[in-house]
Amino acid sequence: MEWQPDEQSLQQVLLLLKDSQSPDTATQRAVQEKLEQLNQYPDFNNYLIFVLTSLKSEDEPTRSLSGLILKNNVKAHYQNFPPAVADFIKQECLNNIGDPSPLIRATIGILITTIASKGELQTWPELLPQLCNLLNSEDYNTCEGSFGALQKICEDSSELLDSDALNRPLNIMIPKFLQFFKHCSPKIRSHAIACVNQFIIGRAQALMDNIDTFIEALFALAGDEDSEVRKNVCRALVMLLEVRIDRLIPHMHSIIQYMLQRTQDLDENVALEACEFWLTLAEQPICKEALSGHLVQLIPILVNGMKYSEIDIILLKGDVEEDDNVPDSEQDIKPRFHKSRTVTLQHEGGQGEEGEDMDEDEDDDDDALSDWNLRKCSAAALDVLANVFRDDLLPHLLPLLKGLLFHPDWVIKESGILVLGAIAEGCMQGMVPYLPELVPHLIQCLCDKKALVRSIACWTLSRYAHWVVSQPPDAHLKPLMTELLKRILDGNKRVQEAACSAFATLEEEACTELVPYLSFILDTLVFAFGKYQHKNLLILYDAIGTLADSVGHHLNQPEYIQKLMPPLIQKWNELKDEDKDLFPLLECLSSVATALQSGFLPYCEPVYQRCVTLVQKTLAQAMVRTHTRTHMYSQQPDQYEAPDKDFMIVALDLLSGLAEGLGVHVDQLVARSNIMTLLFQCMQDTMPEVRQSSFALLGDLTKACFPHVKPCIAEFMPILGTNLNPEFISVCNNATWAIGEICMQMGVEMQPYVALVLPHLVEIINRPNTPKTLLENTAITIGRLGYVCPQEVAPMLQQFIRPWCTSLRNIRDNEEKDSAFRGICVMIGVNPGGVVQDFIFFCDAVASWVNPKDDLRDMFYKILHGFKDQVGEENWQQFSEQFPPILKDRLSACYGV
Repeated sequence: MEWQPDEQSLQQVLLLLKDSQSPDTATQRAVQEKLEQLNQYPDFNNYLIFVLTSLKSEDEPTRSLSGLILKNNVKAHYQNFPPAVADFIKQECLNNIGDPSPLIRATIGILITTIASKGELQTWPELLPQLCNLLNSEDYNTCEGSFGALQKICEDSSELLDSDALNRPLNIMIPKFLQFFKHCSPKIRSHAIACVNQFIIGRAQALMDNIDTFIEALFALAGDEDSEVRKNVCRALVMLLEVRIDRLIPHMHSIIQYMLQRTQDLDENVALEACEFWLTLAEQPICKEALSGHLVQLIPILVNGMKYSEIDIILLKGDVEEDDNVPDSEQDIKPRFHKSRTVTLQHEGGQGEEGEDMDEDEDDDDDALSDWNLRKCSAAALDVLANVFRDDLLPHLLPLLKGLLFHPDWVIKESGILVLGAIAEGCMQGMVPYLPELVPHLIQCLCDKKALVRSIACWTLSRYAHWVVSQPPDAHLKPLMTELLKRILDGNKRVQEAACSAFATLEEEACTELVPYLSFILDTLVFAFGKYQHKNLLILYDAIGTLADSVGHHLNQPEYIQKLMPPLIQKWNELKDEDKDLFPLLECLSSVATALQSGFLPYCEPVYQRCVTLVQKTLAQAMVRTHTRTHMYSQQPDQYEAPDKDFMIVALDLLSGLAEGLGVHVDQLVARSNIMTLLFQCMQDTMPEVRQSSFALLGDLTKACFPHVKPCIAEFMPILGTNLNPEFISVCNNATWAIGEICMQMGVEMQPYVALVLPHLVEIINRPNTPKTLLENTAITIGRLGYVCPQEVAPMLQQFIRPWCTSLRNIRDNEEKDSAFRGICVMIGVNPGGVVQDFIFFCDAVASWVNPKDDLRDMFYKILHGFKDQVGEENWQQFSEQFPPILKDRLSACYGV
């Protein structure tokens, strides 16, 4: 007996569906409550499927909505459906997949996929065979509906379809799909390719077995008149380039010709898919060889794709010049993520690098349109190709550039400036001869009457900042800085943003070259404070923080402090504790405090207090949350857990900045607060970023005011020991560094803790693929441990001496390196046998010093000569024969061996 609806109940369900289309929120809320009630009745879902598939008299939106509500029920409660209900729904779906309405077919397809993804592919064995069978139907609607459903299943369950769990249905499905590449309907051809495309990246076996048939079938569709088909063909070729380039190489010439055409396709979606091909090809080793002959065609096409389309200009309000009085809408402001503090060492040539495990993303030029489009893709492709071909690209580009950069139409001129920025990294060498002429032209473009030209000029100039700074300052740096500062005060928000970002890049490159202009720079940045709307204010904080990082203690002049601090502190007082804008402001103040050092003293009290309060508040909230674990929380843990911990992380990092900047002066602040108790809790937090920042702060407090840290050491050391876990690189790195700082303060009293930490450190230094930053910090800490407790550490010398020496040879002479090498020398004195096998590495590490302090030089001298005397002149001669010439000369010049 088939299930039949009761007329009265059916009318009730229809009324509900009508109400749920009402825009009124009160009605919406009533509908939600009613739905909750009706879900108690198992056959409510029968009514929903009945309206979707059988009630042809109803309008399509209502029927489709009925299906979507059913889909949500399946998602939430499918395991509670009675078997009869589940079977009825499945059967109705398969019987009506060919509904005449495309909307209803698509809705049924979504419903089928949702049921399938509930682990039902295994328990609905007839689904795939039936859908594949229905593809043979004479009726177009049935064929198209089944294909739509299959495409959704392939997207959702591609891995499962290629597994033994289902006896590998792909072995039948893939050959079946390939037959439909020739179907007379473009919609069906498009479905067929889209289905197969789901299996390229995962290299499904059934596809690999049919790969040549697939590629031939794609080539046959190259000239298809339907844009959706062309798009799917392009997408397939881009993915094949990644996984089966071997199969494409024989046809590469014609594929490239095809992609050159498609990149100019009148349908922008097709052009965008095709443009991805150049991005992907650039990552392949064969790129240079494959593309060399085609650059002459490709470069003009990419350059042409870099123009703003008319729709872009409308979306970007390209004709609105002055908008700096218009407040920002909140949804325009992207969330910022604070980059937690990681302690790094100074290397040769410049600042300590950020650890390599933390990749910095390159900022794109036009962020507001953050959706990917042909312009961005073309620019990215040109950028990567410039990195492949280097200066060989220029003969194809330079003739075009002249025409673009001086073009009367601003859209074309703008694209030329973007081109110039895109090639900056790859073609820098070849561009140098033209820069003395080009840079002044670009600086002129900063005053263009079109805002979009001004903003792109900011970005492109920032890409050449390195060159600008390498020239005499009056040549380009001064004019560039003067104009960029004007743009920071531009009437257009987009230009303000681009100028602030470009200025931050310039600051990083120029560093202390900016010192002569500091007064002028600060006047501008402070003026911008009063002018900026919300979003750009956040970027302004970044520019100020970067300025402080770049000029360091040069900022510590009464007149500069007078300019900069009042507006910063005013903002600081305006913001509430729960305002996310505190993040960038805290980061900015952290840089300023580090730069100003004692100059920050008059401002430190309120800043310090607030940071401690933020940490305390966050810990308290987390406690409440752990105890109550409310009903809401257990349902949606991800929405309630993370956000507030960010406040604590940023506050800990600012406290680190204060400790580092103020040094001993932080003592009285720490004395009057409960920071050590809070730190004890933070060090045990479940969130790695919280631990990472607390260990950085612990190290900084250890350096600045150890008497306050010392009473806690017995409690802290076991926690530090358990965090020497390289699974969390940055946590492990900061814990390691803090232990080293504690060693230097504790001296011989470190003895009881050596066994807690040394085995972990030795294991980390010997692990393959440990990031450089962590290796260096580990080596320093082992050296420092050995310096204060040589008897305990020296017996393990042989287990770490070799990686120890290789990881410290590249860092600059500094305090950390000094204490670590003293430790190694003391340990060699205790256990000379531990270094014998790897003595050449020790010699190399010693030679990496430029000028060690006199007493350290003496230690090196004694060890080298002791070793030489021990083995005898003849053996030493043989031994030193293995040295590279540079090492040999260095040791004989410095140490007479």
